[in-house]
This record gives sequence, structure tokens and C-alpha cells, in this order.
Amino acid sequence: MECLTLKKSNCKNCYKCIRHCPVKSIRFSGNQAYIIANECIMCGQCFVVCPQDAKQIVGETEKVKVLLHGEDPVVVSIAPSFVANYEGVGIEAMREALKKLGFYDAEETAIGATLVKREYDRMLNEENRDIIITSCCHSVNLLIQKYFPKELPYLADVLSPMQAHCKNIKERIPNAKTVFIGPCVAKKDEAQHYEGIVDAVLTFNELTEWLKAENVTLERKKDPDEDSRARLFPTAGGILKTMALENPDYTYMAIDGTENCIAALRDIENGNLHRCFIEMSACVGSCIGGPVMEKFHRSPVKDFVAVSEYAGRNDFNVDQPDPLYLEKQFEIINRNSYQPTEEEILDMLRQMGKTKPSDELNCGSCGYNTCREKAVAVLQGKAEISMCLPHLNEKAESFSDTIVKNTPNGLIVLNEKLEVQQINSAAMEIMNIRKASDILGDQVIRIMSPKLFSDVLGTGRGIYNKREYLAEYNRYVEETVVYDKESRLLICIMRDVTDEEREKDKKESISRQTIEVADKVVDKQMRIVQEIASLLGETAAETKIALTKLKESISDE
Repeated sequence: MECLTLKKSNCKNCYKCIRHCPVKSIRFSGNQAYIIANECIMCGQCFVVCPQDAKQIVGETEKVKVLLHGEDPVVVSIAPSFVANYEGVGIEAMREALKKLGFYDAEETAIGATLVKREYDRMLNEENRDIIITSCCHSVNLLIQKYFPKELPYLADVLSPMQAHCKNIKERIPNAKTVFIGPCVAKKDEAQHYEGIVDAVLTFNELTEWLKAENVTLERKKDPDEDSRARLFPTAGGILKTMALENPDYTYMAIDGTENCIAALRDIENGNLHRCFIEMSACVGSCIGGPVMEKFHRSPVKDFVAVSEYAGRNDFNVDQPDPLYLEKQFEIINRNSYQPTEEEILDMLRQMGKTKPSDELNCGSCGYNTCREKAVAVLQGKAEISMCLPHLNEKAESFSDTIVKNTPNGLIVLNEKLEVQQINSAAMEIMNIRKASDILGDQVIRIMSPKLFSDVLGTGRGIYNKREYLAEYNRYVEETVVYDKESRLLICIMRDVTDEEREKDKKESISRQTIEVADKVVDKQMRIVQEIASLLGETAAETKIALTKLKESISDE
């Protein structure tokens, strides 16, 4: 069963999980993140940092309820960090609440921690080991098993406190089922992998939701106990604080945080450390900084104080079993990841736009520490080329610059102070500007009237296709000015319509000339008509007179 799942609808392609994953065990496909099970160390950081809660811990509440409905007694082993998660609540109050949910009993995992720390002391005093790494943290165990197999002999072959306690419970209570409750997702994986010891694992958050659903209230009461020193286990250095540390031949150190653990393991791998006992915890601050605590209850100093004040000065009164009883076997876990050749890596770097070493910014925006790591991840099918933010930005800028530079329209971009932020070659040609640097950063009034820009900035409404005559440049332009509120920039697009205007003027001039010629022709024709009419009139009058005289002369005869 998977311990961490992905809610696809919530995954927003932000890459935050891969940036925080210490072993990069997340792959991206179709802009969705997927956890690679055979590479994951169950540290839970992807669950902690996911801003959309896309990573979810698989719940086992229903599984536990099924156990409770059975005939066998179900006993809780509760992690000692519970006093940090549930303020003011001691083990007796916790036991009372858990019994109301149907559990047979509840005990502190710190009892198992006592058994484990005594075994560590025995190993230091009786076994001549060079380096001993504590095996309480399952995430550290997985880190070594999967990524540092050569260091596996240094990992203490001892059960974790959870396993030691649950094994002890089953020995004392016949047919008992055990349920561990704590702040860790890795314990779910540990319980599943080592079957027969822990039957189910709940997180503090699962318990809180269950208590709320059943209206069970935790009573705030503490029960101090001097015989409870192992309660310090969930704090950084807590294991060492409970141990005798009597062997002077060893250096004792506590390392928390996966990155620090990786650094220490590399030192061991390189032969830089010897005769050391190392307490390793994947979470910063150890278990009180576990993923559930960090996600829902992040208060490291307060939590440390709560645990320290609740811890006693002596060990729990428990019988120490034979070392074989606590023995645990660790095997190498092969990740089976494809290892690309150098040629393939270089080819992928070129596809990512990294053609020379100076192109490899190693900015980490994709989640990988170096561009080379990212190239390997792409070849392994874990990442996509598009995850490279500088590469995408460069492509986008190159594409937009190509459009801006090659558009026939003039383009001017101003900020809210009306200072020129960008100008393209077409606009420079319109306004006879030799170099963009001559005007960039200066007020737009240097090259043109700011009135349109001021109007748009004042009203917030754009002006579209307004024709203006730029007298200083003897050009006509058609201007569109818009204001982008998000970027707080004014954008002016100018189309040079000088030729259109001049062609228009030319046509109007020809029209005027044609009209004038037509008027002259009409006038001339009218004059001719009038002259003809006048001549015709005179001839008719003379004819009339001649005929009248002829008529009169005939009449006289």
C-alpha cells in the first residue's frame, strides 16, 4: 500500500515538491507530480511544502476500526512527541481518551526506546565497530539502503523503538494487535515492510480527527514520572541524552535534517569519519519536527520544552531482552534508475539551451541543484525540459522580441511616470531616433506629446486608432494607447499612415483639379451657347425685317 498519494486536481505544476525533496524522488508528467516509490525515503517533505495539499498521507483509521471490531485486544504505542502535539496532555489522559475509542490499552513508545538505547550502549562497549549509525529513523534507513548501500554495514542492526515496543506488547499481551500513533509518515512504510510487528499506523492528525468525530475530549493533565528518560528520544540529540556514553574511544554526534545526513554519509563514504556514534534523524529537530508536526503544529522551541519537561531522569523499569530479540536486518534496495551516457547528457543540455558551461546557471528553479542533474532527470523520465524557468523565459523573450522587432508597427512602452521602457525599430524610424538608448528611461515628452498617455492613465480607458499628425517628424500616425494594470505599463502602437494621408491628399487635389476643369469647360460651353444664341437672335430679327419689307412691297403693288 502506498503511504503518500497525489490528488491530481490540486497539483498546480509549481515544482515546490521537487525543490524540497532531498533525493529528487518525484517525476513530472503532463504537468503533474508523481512520487517514485522505489526512490522515495518517506521523509514527507513533499507533503509538508505542497501549497495546494496535493500530497496526502494515506489514512488507516478505517483499518484500525476494523481491528477494534475484532476479538483481539488492540494496544496503542504512542510516540513520545505526543506531549508536544497535544499541549498539557499526559499519558494517563491519552490512555483514557483512547480507551473511549475502543482500544484495550495505550503505552508510550518510549518504553521501546529504552530497550533500543540500552542495545546501543551494549554495542559500543562490546562490539568493536568503527562507525555506528542509529536505526530509529526509518527515513534515514531508507536513505542508506537506497542511496548509500556501501554504508549499510554501519547502520545499527537494531529494531526501531516502535518495533521494539510493539514486539514487547505482543509478548506480554496474548493475541494483541498493535497500533502506532506518531508524527511520521515513514512509520507507515516501516510497519508494512516488516510485517507481523506493527499492525497499523496512525498520524497525530488522524487521531485528532477521530477524537473530534467521536466527541472525545482530551483532559489536560500531566503525570510526571522520574522513570521516563527515554521520552527525550523525539528531540535532536535525544537518543544520546538517554545513553551512558561510557566508551571514550568514540565521538558522539547528533545530526538532523536529511541534507545534513547526506553530507555526513558522504564523509563516511570518502573515509573522512571513523570511530563515531551518530544519531541521525531525517527531520530537522528530530521527531518533534516530523512532517505531521511541521504541517499542522510547527513550534520547535515550544515542542522541545514540552518534551524535555515531561521526560524523567531514569530509565523505564523494563527487562532488557537478548540482543537477538532486537536484531533487525537491512537489505540493499535497488532503485534501478537509468544512467545516461555523457553524450546523452550533453545532447540533452543542448536541447535545454545549454550549449556552453556559462549557460548552465544552476539556479535550482526546476528543483534540481544543477542543470546537469536536471538533464539526467529528463533522460530518466523524471523531469520535463519545460521545467527550466530561465530556458522558458529566454524562449518567451526571444519570441516576443522577434515579434516586437519585426512588426511593421511602431511600439513604445511607458511606465506610469511616462518614462520610455521599450521602443522598437519601427517607432525609432518614425521619430528619427538613431539608438534606443538615446530615449530609454527618458520622459516621452522628449519625442512626442504625452497627452494621449496622460488621458489613458487618468481614465484607465484605452484610445484606439486615433490619427494624429506629428509635425516635428512630418508624419501621420494612427495611434492605439492602452494601459496594462497588472504590469502597470502604457503601451502605444503606432501605424505610419503618412503614405495613406499623402495619397489621400493627392486624390483630393486631383478631384479638385478635375472639378475646376469641368467648371471651366461648362462655363466655356455656356458662353458658346450664349454667343450662338445671340447670333441666331440677330439673324432671325434681320430675316423678319426683310420678309416684312418684302410683304409690304408686294402688298403695295
